[in-house]
Amino acid sequence: MPNSHGLRRKIWAAFIVQVAAISGATVLGVYGASAVLKDVLIKRALVDEAGHFWKRFAMDPAASLPDTYNMRGYLLQPRHDPTELPDYLQPLPPGYHSLAQAHGGWLVLVDVQPEGRLVLVFDQDQVNALAFYFGAVPLVLVLVVIYVIAFLTYRISRRAVSPVIWLANLVKQWDPKLPEIEALKPEHLPLDVEGEVQVLAHALHEFASRIDAFVERERNFTRDASHELRSPLTVIRIACDLLATEPQSDYSLRQVERVRVAARDMEALIESFLILARENDSGLPEEDICVATLLKEELDKLQPIAATKGLALELRIPQPFFVRGSPRVLSVIASNLIRNACTYTETGSVTVIVAGTHVDVADTGVGMSPEELEQAFDPYFRGGVRKPGGQGVGLTIVRRLSSRFGWPVSLQSELGKGTTARISFDRVRESDCEDVDANHPACRHCTKVHVS
Repeated sequence: MPNSHGLRRKIWAAFIVQVAAISGATVLGVYGASAVLKDVLIKRALVDEAGHFWKRFAMDPAASLPDTYNMRGYLLQPRHDPTELPDYLQPLPPGYHSLAQAHGGWLVLVDVQPEGRLVLVFDQDQVNALAFYFGAVPLVLVLVVIYVIAFLTYRISRRAVSPVIWLANLVKQWDPKLPEIEALKPEHLPLDVEGEVQVLAHALHEFASRIDAFVERERNFTRDASHELRSPLTVIRIACDLLATEPQSDYSLRQVERVRVAARDMEALIESFLILARENDSGLPEEDICVATLLKEELDKLQPIAATKGLALELRIPQPFFVRGSPRVLSVIASNLIRNACTYTETGSVTVIVAGTHVDVADTGVGMSPEELEQAFDPYFRGGVRKPGGQGVGLTIVRRLSSRFGWPVSLQSELGKGTTARISFDRVRESDCEDVDANHPACRHCTKVHVS
């Protein structure tokens, strides 16, 4: 479908308006000239002819009346009978008159002097013919010349903007994820691309090349970081698991557990940063996610953190459902929200509720004031009581991931009573326990599952 706001359309519209304006002005000019010819020049000629006749009549009462190819005169002296004039001329008062077409459409001058009543009748058919030949015909020729010049100018203008249109169409067809910049190389440009358009094409080529280099560096970084950062953390976590099985003092076991929790936190943080570092979400496979099952797994991972504080982790599933998306992304979002709830809850519980179109993470922690709630998603902001060990970026990561993948997250909080975070999903598929893994604790017929 052609672009109604493109350069060609705008140029064409400008020339149409220009041609219409010039044509209208030309027609009005010719019409005005014709009116001036009839109402000024002919009237003036009749008045002068009448004056000239009265001069001749004063010198010679037998002077002949005007009688030419276009004009005829009548003289009605006081002693003459008015019926000597044609019927349509008798009632005319002194002055200039234009007769109706039924009486020939003539122009009439009635001049009354003491010597008599002079009536001059001018046949304007000849004037109309002259106006046509010397007015309408030149008008048509002028309009034709204007139209031809306008069309040629339009073609030239269209050819002048063609490189711009070519460049716009080329950029429009680019795949944002993989722009084809080879066509913008100087040796690949069309011959009519020159001047400012050539400068613009060169600038776009350089800009796209830099972006392509940035994207390639981003791919290399996420690939290398994914391997190089995860591998040491995996070794640390496995080593902690092995150390935990060896006979040690309570103090040593607590330190091993601290290292294990820190390694797990670092893994989650690195996973979040690697997802956000990608220019797009390519490489993250989508599938139908059983939200309850995924949350159960996240709660299992975070159980050691809750156990150190004596918190109860609960999973409630009044309405289980599936959502289409990346399990890794949803895991990172849920993990950060649950971890954040555990961090700011000293006693009580953290409850995760799966409710048809959304997931709520509710805690009985310190809560936030309205002022703190407004800044909860700001980087490095930590509301409520200051807690050691956090980076203050968990909710920021949640907001960025939820915005990118279309799962908005909102917060409700009351100071001293706790906070509820809600993840909303716009496209879900409901399920019952037969759709979910019936052997999984999170998928059985129940309204409350305690994670032990």
